Amino acid sequence: MIIKQLKLILVSTPIGYLGSGKGGGVELTIVSLLKGLISLGHKIILIAPKGSKLPFDSHLLEIRLIDGVDQPSWQHQKTIDPVLIPFNSVLPKLWEDVIEIADECDAVINFSYDWLPLWLTKTQEIKIFHLISMGAESLIMKEIISEISHLYPFQLAFHSKRQSKDYSLKTDPIIVGNGFDKEDYVFNQNENGPLGWAGRIAPEKGLEDAVKVAKNLGEKLLVWGLIEDKEYASKIENTFKKEIIEWRGFLPTNKFQEQLGRCRALINTPKWNEAYGNVIVESMACGVPVIAYDLGGPGELIEDGFNGFLVKPNDIDGLIKATKSISEIKRKNCRDWFEKKATNKVFAERVENWLDKGLNKKISADFQD
Repeated sequence: MIIKQLKLILVSTPIGYLGSGKGGGVELTIVSLLKGLISLGHKIILIAPKGSKLPFDSHLLEIRLIDGVDQPSWQHQKTIDPVLIPFNSVLPKLWEDVIEIADECDAVINFSYDWLPLWLTKTQEIKIFHLISMGAESLIMKEIISEISHLYPFQLAFHSKRQSKDYSLKTDPIIVGNGFDKEDYVFNQNENGPLGWAGRIAPEKGLEDAVKVAKNLGEKLLVWGLIEDKEYASKIENTFKKEIIEWRGFLPTNKFQEQLGRCRALINTPKWNEAYGNVIVESMACGVPVIAYDLGGPGELIEDGFNGFLVKPNDIDGLIKATKSISEIKRKNCRDWFEKKATNKVFAERVENWLDKGLNKKISADFQD
């Protein structure tokens, strides 16, 4: 374990400012890890797009805000598309700032799923660590991640083993999971609330499948999240009766967890290889069991029959059956799982261990669960 205080640069996603919701789960990951690393005594410089705000401050934290145009997400591009950097893009500006102050710090942690910071790893003396936030959405991204794995295998980490299998890696993947501040989530014992769904409103999240479950059961579905694809959201509204969906919007954590905690179950319906599943963990932190497709990260978070149910992808009947059986899951199981495996303290300790190995160029069985 690391025994000295580190001075770290954390580089935020360039897709949007922290608090905008555009960065999806990456925003929550950054805030959680910041808290965790600070609690372990490390000094942090956060470099983020202008407008970014954090729900806390600390004498160990410095924030540097950079103005520029948002970077397009690889989620909305074709796998064969080239690297795209818009005019006046915030992405290179973030990294210009990193390079300017890098000599003052021990390491950099990159949270953006972008080609540029991965390529810079080969050109900079300071060690740049990359927490890869998605599966292989692009051939050119898959190529550069594979290259970094072969050159600097200890400077890459993934949220889940299933996510890491999308890539050609030199060594066994370093898995750090994710984690959230348990003080931010209140355990709710209510077993008789509504059904919920949360995530970016976009096709790869599969909201329509959860709506079909609610329709079959004659219930309302509470939906939280940024409407990223308005055409997709409108199509769902036009396909189903408007009374079925209750749009709750993108909310800050304190309000979101309060509303989510009242649900009897969260339905999670990804259509792609989820890297992790932040909302699943947030749900369980509140004591709310989760019914999810066994696809990507959710398959590693849900212990079938203990803290929720796993269903074959695209199996609507399976979702309905599991929803009807949700009372079999003890809500305390969900909170207990969260406190043992997914608090931000546990997460920060995993990341700290990763940094220690990467800075000392050695690997350990500690990474393998």
